[in-house]
Amino acid sequence: MKGQGCRPCVISYSTIIQSYCRQSNFHTVYELLDDMQAQGCPPNVFTYTIIMYSLAKSREFQEALQIPERMRFAGCKPDTLFYNALIHTLGRANRLQEAVQVFEVEMPNMGIVPNTSTYNSLIAMFCHHAELGKAIDVLKELENSPFCKPDAQSYCPLLKSCFKYGKTDSWLCGLLDDMHKQHISLDLSSYTLLIHGLCRANKCEWAYLLFEEMIGQDIAPRYQTCQLLLDEIKQKNIYDAVERIEAFIKQMKFS
Repeated sequence: MKGQGCRPCVISYSTIIQSYCRQSNFHTVYELLDDMQAQGCPPNVFTYTIIMYSLAKSREFQEALQIPERMRFAGCKPDTLFYNALIHTLGRANRLQEAVQVFEVEMPNMGIVPNTSTYNSLIAMFCHHAELGKAIDVLKELENSPFCKPDAQSYCPLLKSCFKYGKTDSWLCGLLDDMHKQHISLDLSSYTLLIHGLCRANKCEWAYLLFEEMIGQDIAPRYQTCQLLLDEIKQKNIYDAVERIEAFIKQMKFS
């Protein structure tokens, strides 16, 4: 491009930087950042977001958390996606209080409105650190938010936590009721999570009801899910369910 007299723009640089980030070649990434400044083509918020998220993915948390300061020094204003990445990074770095500070103080001060992904990052962070009460509080705030509403991903970390911590009665029922009230339908990944979790929790009858529900909605379960459920149902001697699952598996093989 330069050889043909075509000056690279911020999109061109950001695309190349993203490629090097995927390779974890951050030495070259920083060289490109310096080149952008030298060429009078400063990085934008998307560029910085890519770099910070990629550093966090590579567990280079200290470097990742230097990106906001570098960005402020360059006079680049953050947006919602940048803050989502920052909250995710702070959570991965076990800096929960700072992540909450970003959400509760810094974002409002900057006039940045959170979206569903912002809340989802906080919910996942609290669930990862076994702070289930705080995760539920964030979910309730999201459910009542005037700006955005929860999606299936909002509930997924909490559903996983129900199985991880043995809360497969009132907690699990409550979460599923909340999803219904929010008009959120279970997708393939949600059904898979629930059926596998219920089978391992010795609640295969409930898992079978979900199996029938997903088939009724034309959501085809994976073979592994069918086989796991079949093995559990056989142990309970629920013969009608065994025949139904075996028939479905046979249909899968010939479809």
